[in-house]
Amino acid sequence: MSRHGSGSIATSRDTRRFAIVGGPNSGKTTLFNALTGLRAKTGNYPGVTVARYVGHATAGDARVLIEDLPGTYSLDALSPDEVIVTEVVDTHEEYAGTPTPDGLVVLLDATALQRSLGLLAHVLQTGLPTLVVLTFGDDLARRGGGVDTAALSAAIGVRVIPIVSGHRVGVAALCEALAEVEDWPAPPVLPPVEPAETTGWIRSVLTRAGYRAPRLDARTRRIDAVLLHPVIGTAVFFATMFLFFQTIFTVAAPLQGYIETFFGWLGGLASERIANPWLASLVSDALFGGVGGVLVFLPQIALLFILIALLEGVGYMSRAAFLMDRVMGSVGLEGRAFVALLSSVACAIPGIMATRTLPSARDRIATMMVAPLMTCAARLPVYVLLVGMLVPAESRVGPFGAQGSLMFGLYLLGAVAAMTAGWVFAKLGGRGSGVIPFYMEMPSYRLPRLKTVAAAVREACFAFVRKVGTIILVTTVVLWALLNLPIRGDADLAAAGVDPTNDTAVSAHVVENSYAADLGRALNPVFEPLGFDWRINVGVLSSLAAREVFVATVGQVAAAEDPEDPAAALEAMTVSDGPREGEPLFTPAAILSLLVFFVFALQCMSTVGALRRETGTWRWPAVAFGYMFVLAWVASFIAHTVVSAVI
Repeated sequence: MSRHGSGSIATSRDTRRFAIVGGPNSGKTTLFNALTGLRAKTGNYPGVTVARYVGHATAGDARVLIEDLPGTYSLDALSPDEVIVTEVVDTHEEYAGTPTPDGLVVLLDATALQRSLGLLAHVLQTGLPTLVVLTFGDDLARRGGGVDTAALSAAIGVRVIPIVSGHRVGVAALCEALAEVEDWPAPPVLPPVEPAETTGWIRSVLTRAGYRAPRLDARTRRIDAVLLHPVIGTAVFFATMFLFFQTIFTVAAPLQGYIETFFGWLGGLASERIANPWLASLVSDALFGGVGGVLVFLPQIALLFILIALLEGVGYMSRAAFLMDRVMGSVGLEGRAFVALLSSVACAIPGIMATRTLPSARDRIATMMVAPLMTCAARLPVYVLLVGMLVPAESRVGPFGAQGSLMFGLYLLGAVAAMTAGWVFAKLGGRGSGVIPFYMEMPSYRLPRLKTVAAAVREACFAFVRKVGTIILVTTVVLWALLNLPIRGDADLAAAGVDPTNDTAVSAHVVENSYAADLGRALNPVFEPLGFDWRINVGVLSSLAAREVFVATVGQVAAAEDPEDPAAALEAMTVSDGPREGEPLFTPAAILSLLVFFVFALQCMSTVGALRRETGTWRWPAVAFGYMFVLAWVASFIAHTVVSAVI
């Protein structure tokens, strides 16, 4: 069965393996999810699947292994994601380290059948058992096209199963077919065929199948006339982003208030009910004050991913990439790099992985080096906290809220920085090996499936909660220990002039003289020019584990200084030492300086690890961390200096 041994999932020798092959945006991942019950990411634009997803499905009475491969237009691999497909599908000995599937499931997009047949021609040349799934037949019919499925099967010599959006009937028929792989007709042996050419074989198949190409979707044409216009389309894109950030503070803020009140109540309850003062402090300050202080931003995270899921579902992402191709070209990159950068708005890690779709190694490195500058979801809690402290909720910019306008500006600043840095790295990388055509599928506009949107948002929210319950929780507990050690006895407190019966005074004294304070003060020579003191320094340092930990850190410090009203304590903090001792800590200059620092700094070790995996060396992660820290420090210093001079 398999000449190469076992795959990435432990299976018995008798477990059959099937690989799903298809062009970008052909419905592969949707079908994979329907077969396996998994939730691999799907999107109505190319470049979503950049690695092999593996899961199990039931075929008859047996369990089979299903692999979802990245989208590709041919087996002549140019980019790393296409190499993944070639390694699995191609039977040449040079790929002898990869298991050979027992059968291939090739997806043909009914609305682009001529192009899809080019890929099928390449697949049939491998001689592996092949079955065809015809997708988007409903879209073909809606646009006035048609195809005879039985005639198509006879023309290409393999079985064809039509499936619409993972419909249960079609999926059930496919599962039955997988159980009968021994009975699949042997694929015809074709001479070498270039997918980009309309060869005689493709013309013959289309004719015998009675294929009627779909008419150009009038609705799509009318919408694209606006959205793909170089001026109007760009304006629409920015207007959409701007309006979204208005909702962050209008829709999500009340929900955030409810969650904040809930965790405040839990913290107070813990302080009252837990007799041991250390345990009470751990639960109320670290868990409910720190971790709960991050979870209050869950509504904003949900809103961000609702927007992303809607844009993906409606088919807008490809248009955005096409629209930005000229901009990307001006900085020495290409439109596919924009897809990777756009993915980084959710998280830099999938954005870095998405660079596998880029054929040029030079472009991949340049895009990976700038992807972390795109404002990811992890920055959102920090931005919301600081923007809320800097700008009053009632402030307006014309008819729009000032808080949302500033938030949009921060995202725009990150994007501009990414473009500028991309230009620098492209120049430093020298000229590439030549111009590689940028081919991007333009799907018809479709109403987003609410189930798909809900699944994407649910997964994003669960991922955020898991992060809070793992990395952020561990870091928060460590910070709590650093903020409460060394232990101060009554004699020590009395010697320092602190009333041991005054809990608030004791907490403030302990924090000011803790190990965390020592660590933060050691960093003062680096960060004092930016307007930070030791508390902000510790928050910046802790954010290396996860940016959201900054919120938990300042939340713990505020709760220690005033357990009754941490929010008021946060805004009333003063600089504890140095030339600015006694002055307000969170001045407009300091807040803006901190915002700018978070825009540019690479404060995520998970992203550093992803860069290491994708580049195969520590050199590029070190370069990324170093240049972003220098950029963040310089920009933050300029912001603090200018604002201090003006105000």
